[in-house]
Amino acid sequence: MTNTKRSVTGTAPLLDARALNRATLDRQLLLRRSRRSVAAAVEHLLGLQAQNVKPPYYALAARLDGFAPEALSRLMADREAVRIVTMRSTIHTHTADDCLTLRPLVQPARDRELVTFRRGLAGVDLDRLAGLARDLVETEPRTMGQLREALLKEWPDADPQALAVAARCRLPLVQVTPRGLWGRSGQVSLTTAEHWLGRPAQPAPTPDAVVLRYLAAFGPASVQDMQTWAGMTRLRDAFERLRPQLVTFRDEAGVELFDLPDAPRPDPDTPAPPRFLPEFDNLLLSHADRSRVIPPEHRGRSWKGNMAYRTLLVDGFLAGLWRLEEDALVIEPFDRLSRSQRDDVTAEGERMLRVMHPGSSHDVRFGVVRT
Repeated sequence: MTNTKRSVTGTAPLLDARALNRATLDRQLLLRRSRRSVAAAVEHLLGLQAQNVKPPYYALAARLDGFAPEALSRLMADREAVRIVTMRSTIHTHTADDCLTLRPLVQPARDRELVTFRRGLAGVDLDRLAGLARDLVETEPRTMGQLREALLKEWPDADPQALAVAARCRLPLVQVTPRGLWGRSGQVSLTTAEHWLGRPAQPAPTPDAVVLRYLAAFGPASVQDMQTWAGMTRLRDAFERLRPQLVTFRDEAGVELFDLPDAPRPDPDTPAPPRFLPEFDNLLLSHADRSRVIPPEHRGRSWKGNMAYRTLLVDGFLAGLWRLEEDALVIEPFDRLSRSQRDDVTAEGERMLRVMHPGSSHDVRFGVVRT
């Protein structure tokens, strides 16, 4: 089966960018805040992108009613949520249950990642490396530097970075706390998920089961959308097996979109309040075609090199950037906002500050984008 986007005839109902926007915002808990627990939200969203420590906290603040950062911190301290490399070979915050199943699901992608480092791993027995690395990190959590140093003693001619990457790819390594806790600091120290959580990894879920979960959180979506989110290939077969129990649409480019029959697809004119999202938010990274959230004129404006900016949604679409300075929340819209939009953005910014930084004193200022 091909992995390219499939164009469909005009018989499938059309969903334009605004219809896709409202459907996706609803699934992402961004159209209205949810009363779900933190654990239930993290599970529904299939994890939260977490290259940095703070983004998962801001992501939940935008999505949950009554959220407090300590709630996610407590889950991590109690080992009910963890930070681990999964989708797209990036760090995500997952529930413990998802960590033990989704990490095995993406193992083939992690194996393919090692091909990039094959020259630096010439002569290295990867099974032996995985066993040695497991013994090392389960004896005590290790930093990547410590892991490199220990493995280099066994394979002195190998590339040190490749050795550590091989350990990360072959083993489900989680970052142990206090790393990842709100208001705490700590270097990245690693051990295996099984050791940290005190239970064995579970069989990987079927691709079909994950397709259904992906559509519930990110749909309607194409095959290529899901492959972009997962960092996986060859998912067309799973969609085809599920076709009888799904509904299909087409986007404005004629690409076939799949969805759950009973999933919410709100009216495109449904109001979408402003939202302050962190850098690397799931919403902006989980589709091959991101025009449902990012207008064509603003494509590429939330990134610079390898750095992502914190983003602002207005009327459901990317509309600017924001940053926290010592005494101010600085909001940088891409385009002129109406008076009512500015008022709504200001009110949402003040709410975010109360949730994430209670007791602090920040002005809310509007500035000019500096990208």
